Amino acid sequence: MTKTNLYKKTFTLLLILLFLSLNAQNIKGFKPENVQKQLDLETAFESKISTANLDSWMKKMAARPHYVGTEYGKELAEWMLKQFKSWGYDAKIETYQVLFPYPKVRVLELTEPTTYKAKLTAVPVEGDAYTAQGDELLPSYNAFSTDGEVESELVFVNYGIPADYEALDKLGIDVKGKIVIAKYYGSWRGIKPKLAAEKGAIGCIIYSDPKDDGYVTGDVYPKGAFKNKTGVQRGSVMDMPLYPGDVLTPGYGATPEAERLNRKDAPTITKIPVLPISYEDAQPLLEALGGPVAPDAWRGGLPITYHIGPGPAKVHLKLEFDWQLKPAYNVIATLTGSEFPDEWVLRGNHHDAWVHGAADPVSGMVALMEEARAVGELAKKGQRPRRTLVYCAWDAEEPGLIGSTEWVEHHKGELQEKAVAYINTDGNGRGFFNVGGSHTLQTMVSEVAEVVTDPQKGVSIKERKIARDMVNGGDDKFELYALGSGSDYTPFIQHAGIASLNLGFGGENAGGEYHTIYDTYSHYKRFKDPEFEYGAALSKTAGRIVLRLANADILPFNFDPLRETIATYLEEVMKSCESMRKEVEKHNKLIEENAFYLAADPAKPFVRPEKKENIPYLDFTPIQNSMMDLEATIAKFNAIKLNSLSDKQLEALNKQLMHSELALTNASGLPRRSWYKHQIYAPGFYTGYGVKTLPGVREAIEQKEWQEAREQIKILAQTLNKLDDHIESLCSIPSK
Repeated sequence: MTKTNLYKKTFTLLLILLFLSLNAQNIKGFKPENVQKQLDLETAFESKISTANLDSWMKKMAARPHYVGTEYGKELAEWMLKQFKSWGYDAKIETYQVLFPYPKVRVLELTEPTTYKAKLTAVPVEGDAYTAQGDELLPSYNAFSTDGEVESELVFVNYGIPADYEALDKLGIDVKGKIVIAKYYGSWRGIKPKLAAEKGAIGCIIYSDPKDDGYVTGDVYPKGAFKNKTGVQRGSVMDMPLYPGDVLTPGYGATPEAERLNRKDAPTITKIPVLPISYEDAQPLLEALGGPVAPDAWRGGLPITYHIGPGPAKVHLKLEFDWQLKPAYNVIATLTGSEFPDEWVLRGNHHDAWVHGAADPVSGMVALMEEARAVGELAKKGQRPRRTLVYCAWDAEEPGLIGSTEWVEHHKGELQEKAVAYINTDGNGRGFFNVGGSHTLQTMVSEVAEVVTDPQKGVSIKERKIARDMVNGGDDKFELYALGSGSDYTPFIQHAGIASLNLGFGGENAGGEYHTIYDTYSHYKRFKDPEFEYGAALSKTAGRIVLRLANADILPFNFDPLRETIATYLEEVMKSCESMRKEVEKHNKLIEENAFYLAADPAKPFVRPEKKENIPYLDFTPIQNSMMDLEATIAKFNAIKLNSLSDKQLEALNKQLMHSELALTNASGLPRRSWYKHQIYAPGFYTGYGVKTLPGVREAIEQKEWQEAREQIKILAQTLNKLDDHIESLCSIPSK
């Protein structure tokens, strides 16, 4: 071989090696020499996922109702325990004694100007034997409504959210001493009786309008997936924005020996009786209303003219409940890590349901089980994760996140010491990847989403998610949404300060079965995820996330997305102040010019609006300065070279990285709800599940509590300074 040819071949080989090195897949948290090993592990894990298991397990778990305290719920917990043990986990059931109300008396009657007695019963449907299980089906009701008997005029309040009461004020309609009827949707259901009681109402009825999830949206069950005229959505109306979990043991575990509040002193039980009904039962009540015709945006899909009232419709509502302590069975399965047994990656889904719960929650629960089975099989073959995995099947989620909350409260100290992160799932279906959570985990989740394949389109779930976002007017960024509440991640992130994720698939599985007797295996197989392809996709996605957290050389936290996200939230809050100021100025000017009176229809009621208080200027510079310092410190941390650290230094760094989310909490909690400690994400006081970011500052501004807003600005700045100090301490580890 000539020297020229040798040089050419050498040069070509170098180009190939350079190309391969540039295109080698890097994954957050792993040294280059460990990347391929991890990817091979994940490929082996994915190959073990079976849709047949998901199908057969759902058929078993959704065979009968299994709400809190049922024998079948206990039987399922014991069955899951046996499965986890067979897969090599050290598993146990941790039981808590929690207050659970069962409906004894449910009476709703129209007494004037005509009479009608609500049926309050959903009918079985042909072809779905699960809906014909008679008395075993849990009656439709709202858990943690108070007992009561009331009779009064009826007022239609649309969705029963703050904006709706503002509209009523403009019409001069007061709900004080009245019973309100509100539509489901628009907000979490518990906000409706909470706000109604604050406005002076004495009772609340919530109904499902066909425009939202009935025949206006699509064919009704059994022909289609949507709610038929007798379907009723059950659900808790516990005041969870105050605190979730057992109403009698706020902030501590509901163990048998725990000290309990007197039920009359429990602040999260509603102040007025509340009952959910079908649109079949709602129509006679709404037809009997007089008063103004409802605004266009309020009108639903019933073949009537929607009026607001009050009256002449008058209704009688009577509710009584059997208030008992019931056992909540949490199944806790542990696979001890091979190298770092005291670093825990937690994975959870609840197993209780309002009735059969095929979609909510069994579709997510069986995906978790299949994931755990595959991981356990790998561990048996010598591929045990480096960190400890804790798989959790929660009970009593539906009445108010009770099982998970009690467990977190009971083990809070140990969790804050050992937990790396918590990954949550719940109901799952066909469609797009949806994921929210701690923004320090955004980079890692994005990388996982690049390598999981969408079962329908054959592209990555990340690519399909971004395509959907762009079609809907978004951009091409992969971002996590912020967590409010509504599932079992809440006690982990909001209360204990543990980095958390909530993930699932959906968007092409719409229906009206939610919390009804129609959420069955039969319904799921027809309309939700017939081949369990997206159940398998959920197992693969969550499993890869778990395995990366469990095996990473350095925990895959990235502070840049967190800082960028907080900066976006801050900009939103500052702009909202300016927007409020301009709106008040415009409103007051219109009053001065008598514009509201001149524009009003003289044939309709008119309430002359009053001038509003001017919006003061707030000083956000403490937060802005904290953000500037944080940016510099994060850049310093990012400059640390992973390969330059010894194993001992990596271990020390990970021990501190684990506690990064905790730095975003404040021990005093949020104003008027100290259970919620997180200063970046929280459920809104008047949105329920819906998130409020920078909640202390944002909600003070929205409620026009200006002194509180100034105080919360200082607290948020201090929280960001605490995070800055934490990251600074991480930077010092390599020099030790």
